[in-house]
Amino acid sequence: MLETTDPVRRSDRAAPPLWLVVALACTGQFLVVLDISVVNVALPSLRDGLALGERGLQWVVNAYSIAFAGFMLLGGRAGDLYGRKRMFLVGLGLFTLASLAGGLAQEGWHLLLARAVQGLGAAVLAPATLTLVTSAVPEGAARARAIATWTAVGAGGGAAGGLVGGVLVDALSWRWVLLINVPVGAVVLAGAAHWLTESRTGDGRRLDLPGALLVTAGLATLAYGVSQTEAEGWTTAAALVPLCAGLALLALFLLVEARTRAPLMPLGLLRLRPVASANAAMFISGSAMFCMWFFMTLYAQNVLGYTPLEAGLALAPSSLAVVVGSKLAPRLMRTAGPRGVAVLGTLIATAGFGWQSTMTVDGAYLTAILLPGVLMMLGAGVAATPLASLATSGAAPEEAGLVSGLVNTSRTMGGSLGLAVMSTIAAARTGTARTPHALTEGYAHAFRTSTALLAAAAVVMWLWLPRRPTARG
Repeated sequence: MLETTDPVRRSDRAAPPLWLVVALACTGQFLVVLDISVVNVALPSLRDGLALGERGLQWVVNAYSIAFAGFMLLGGRAGDLYGRKRMFLVGLGLFTLASLAGGLAQEGWHLLLARAVQGLGAAVLAPATLTLVTSAVPEGAARARAIATWTAVGAGGGAAGGLVGGVLVDALSWRWVLLINVPVGAVVLAGAAHWLTESRTGDGRRLDLPGALLVTAGLATLAYGVSQTEAEGWTTAAALVPLCAGLALLALFLLVEARTRAPLMPLGLLRLRPVASANAAMFISGSAMFCMWFFMTLYAQNVLGYTPLEAGLALAPSSLAVVVGSKLAPRLMRTAGPRGVAVLGTLIATAGFGWQSTMTVDGAYLTAILLPGVLMMLGAGVAATPLASLATSGAAPEEAGLVSGLVNTSRTMGGSLGLAVMSTIAAARTGTARTPHALTEGYAHAFRTSTALLAAAAVVMWLWLPRRPTARG
C-alpha cells in the first residue's frame, strides 16, 4: 500500500480567491450529486434502449450510489495523505471518463459497470470538495456560509437532475444524461489544475484498501439481498444468503477497522457526540429521502403520463426549494442553533412525505407534485446544513478529509440501502399488476414508510445532537 510520512503541507503558490475555491469545489459536488438523480427521469427510456428490467433499472441508480458510499472514506483519507487538489483531479478525471463510457454503452452490463466506476470517481472527488472548502475558509460564520453554499449546490444538483435529465432525454436521448458530464468535467479539470493550490496532511498512515473493499462489498451484497426479497420472499435462500453475507462483510469491516493500525474509519471518531449523532441522523434521513426523486419521476411518467421534459419541469420548484432551504439554514442557526434547525427541517420534510403518500392516479399537479415536493425538499435543504456543520465541527486537521468523507458516506449509504428497501416495499404493494392504480399504491406505500423514518430521525436528532458545535483542537 502507498504510504506517506510528510508533515502537513501546503503549496507555496499564492492562494486563489476564496470564492474561486468554493466555486470549483461546488461545481465538482454539483456533478457528483447530479448523477445520483439525473438518470431517474431517463429510466423509462433506458428500459427500452438497453432492455433493462425493473431490477436492472434500480441497479442503474444503486451501482453508482453503492460504489460512491463504499469508497468515499477511502477517498477522504487519500485526500488527507496525498493532496486534496490531486484527489479532486483524479476523482473528476475518472468520473468524466466513466460518464463517456456510460453514454456510449451498448449493453445493460456496460452501463452498470460504467455507473459503478462513476461512483468510484465520485467517492474520490466528493470528500475533496468539502475539504477544499473547510480548509480554505476559517471556522465560524464564514465557514457556515461556505458550507451552506456547498450544501445548496450539492442539493441543487440532486434536485436539478430531473429537469436536466428531462430536457436531455426529450431533446436528444438518454445517453446525454451521462455525456453532458464530459465537457463540463473537462472545463472544471482545467480550472482546478490551474487555480487550486495543493494541501495535504502527511501523518504516516496508509490507505486501508481492505476496509474499503469490505464495506463496499458488504453494502452491495446487502442491497442485492434486499432486492431479492421482492421476487423470492424474505425467508428463501436466494434472499437470506446475500443478506447474511452482507451483514457478515460489514461486521468483518468493523473488526478490521478495530484492529488495523491505519483504519479507514477510526472507530474512536464515533465517540465524539457531534460526529456520531450527525452521521446517524444523516443515515436515517438519507434512507428516507433518497427515494423521493426516483418515485416522483416514475409517478409523473408512469401514472400521470408526463413526458420526461414535463416530469423534469414539474419537479423544478422542488429544485429551487432545496436551494432556498440550504441558504436559509445559516440564518436560522444563529438563533435556533444547529440542533433546532436540523429538527425543524426534518419535520418540514416529514410533512411533505406524509402529504405525498396520499397521491392518487388522477392527482392534480398542485396537490400531487408541487406542494408536497416543495415541502419535502425545503425541509431537506434546511436540515442538511446544520448536520454537515455539526459533523465537521472541530475536526483535527489530519481528520478533515476523513470526516468530510464520513458525512457523504452516511447520507449516501443510507440512501443506497433505503432505495433498495423502498423499491422492494413499493413492488410488494404493487404486485404483478402494472396498472396506474397498482403503481400508485406501491409508490404511496414507500412514501408512508419514509414518513415514519423521518419522524424517527427527528426524535433521534432532538435527543442526541448537541445544541452547539463542539470545538476540538
